[in-house]
Amino acid sequence: MGNDYWPEIGEFVVCSVKNVTDFGAYVELEEFGGKEGFIHISEIKAGWVKYVRDYVREGQKIVCKVLNVDTSRGHIDISLKDVNEHQRRAKIQEWKNEQKADKWLQFVAEETGTDNETMVALHNKLYTEFGSGYAAFEEASVEGERAFTALKFNEKIVESIVKIATENIKLPFVDIAGYVDLTSDLPNGIETIKEALTAADSIADVDGKDVRLEVSYTGAPRYRIKVIAPDYKKAEAVLKKSAQAAIDTISALGGSGIFKRHIDSEKA
Repeated sequence: MGNDYWPEIGEFVVCSVKNVTDFGAYVELEEFGGKEGFIHISEIKAGWVKYVRDYVREGQKIVCKVLNVDTSRGHIDISLKDVNEHQRRAKIQEWKNEQKADKWLQFVAEETGTDNETMVALHNKLYTEFGSGYAAFEEASVEGERAFTALKFNEKIVESIVKIATENIKLPFVDIAGYVDLTSDLPNGIETIKEALTAADSIADVDGKDVRLEVSYTGAPRYRIKVIAPDYKKAEAVLKKSAQAAIDTISALGGSGIFKRHIDSEKA
């Protein structure tokens, strides 16, 4: 992502440590155009920290959690201690996948003779529609050109994306995704949405070990539900059950939810 984007509070981000001081560390956020973040010494590690350099050093790549974002001041507060090992590994893998997607998009640009400005706009559109560039290639590897029907991309670009996706992503299972828009105007709206997402995520446990389900935030009020299953019929059923669980939960708590199998490009 570029300079127009800011991280969300609670989001995990990959950072490069630039300057370590006695009271914390300054870092660059790799996925947000090199925006600067700050880790206060109290957010380095649980418990007392005497020397920050015992835990982070210049040039190190780390995963942090966003605590606060002040766009007017260009200030981002982040935490290192709030990231466990599982979250760190998952985020690093996600970041590496996105780097692959960026390279693949460069191949698309070269193969189709598309200028940089158009490719930047295309990348942003893919991120908006699919949650990430890599997720867009995953969808392309499963659904082919149908994955981009609503986006009205140039035909040569779509063909190139599908070709590169097919060559580079080998999925042993069917991989599909849908979206739920969850809203609540109640004072405890955030907690209500969290409960709905927990309900959506729990569906995979009910449907067995051969189903993988991931719920991710794509931008208020939208959440992406990704399902990997042995066959399309089961994947579609789990996706719908997961979305319905979220909608039923938030509706029971005074909010509202809508399921969308695909996103209409005019409304994204």
